[in-house]
Amino acid sequence: MSAPITDVHAHLLMPGLHAEVERRAPELVAEAAALDFRRNGAESQAVSGPMVGARIPKLTDVAVRLAAMDAQGVDVQWVSASPNHFYPWAPEGLAVWAAMEANRLIAEHVAQAPDRLVGLGLIPLQHPSRIVEYLDDAVLGRGLAGVEISSFAGDVELSDERLEPFWARAAELGCVVFLHPFGCSLDERLDRFYLANTVGQPTENAVALSHLIFAGVLDRHPGLRLVAAHGGGYLPTAMGRSDHAWRVRPDARRCAHEPSSYLKKLWFDTVVHDPVALRHLVEAAGPSQVVLGSDFPFDMGLDDPVGFVRSSALADDVVERVLAGNAQALLTSGVRV
Repeated sequence: MSAPITDVHAHLLMPGLHAEVERRAPELVAEAAALDFRRNGAESQAVSGPMVGARIPKLTDVAVRLAAMDAQGVDVQWVSASPNHFYPWAPEGLAVWAAMEANRLIAEHVAQAPDRLVGLGLIPLQHPSRIVEYLDDAVLGRGLAGVEISSFAGDVELSDERLEPFWARAAELGCVVFLHPFGCSLDERLDRFYLANTVGQPTENAVALSHLIFAGVLDRHPGLRLVAAHGGGYLPTAMGRSDHAWRVRPDARRCAHEPSSYLKKLWFDTVVHDPVALRHLVEAAGPSQVVLGSDFPFDMGLDDPVGFVRSSALADDVVERVLAGNAQALLTSGVRV
């Protein structure tokens, strides 16, 4: 295999950043924590705290990260912020500071092993007028490969017209936009059995991608390189219903082509936990559109992401593309300005 085996879905925790956000806005942080508690429920929160605590070395220490990558057979990781650093509730001043500080910290982290780590920064999604500035900060100012975004932030959906300058600039730069939800707007309906993650994350992916597709964002910005975490959630398995709505309903016909056709213009990671689902994803999106992901190092990730792909009964050439070639192709052209 000529290209390096690349995991596009791995996280960084920045305790110092969070401590400063908490110092600057203690009441807002407390309100956000209360919302997370309502969304996840007491039982899940009691499990998640110790789980994250046990993984802090992998989330913060480059040497520990590299050793774990070696054990997994991963050559390169794309490192993005743990989604608790999105701070979608933050007012403008705090939000832009947090994005800039996150970009600095992510760049410093990956610079410790530049041959093996690639960084993805953050933008203040809830403040559309400031997004392009911090996309440029991440990509041009810090040399990161792109940015990570959530599925929504406050009243900002990914179909929001105020995001048009962001999509245009991301396409112009040729950078990666990594879609990773954090929290689900179904709130207390998912507050038991860890449904906030098992159901909430796939739901948020499906909703966010549907906003992009049906609003025609991918028609207007065909150069976008958007990678969806968790295999795109429920969307790739339910495109028949979207296509039918596009054919029969004028209010669902804002995009130029059948919705399913846009799967081949997006990229999806392999965090689907089921070989059948992975094979379906490859069939639906195409073998060029699926990239290795692990959700490192959280418990809902893949402990053996390479082995999962290799044991999923995909053709050998597809396995090579998923493990290595597709991610390399995403980064090949670099920044275009």
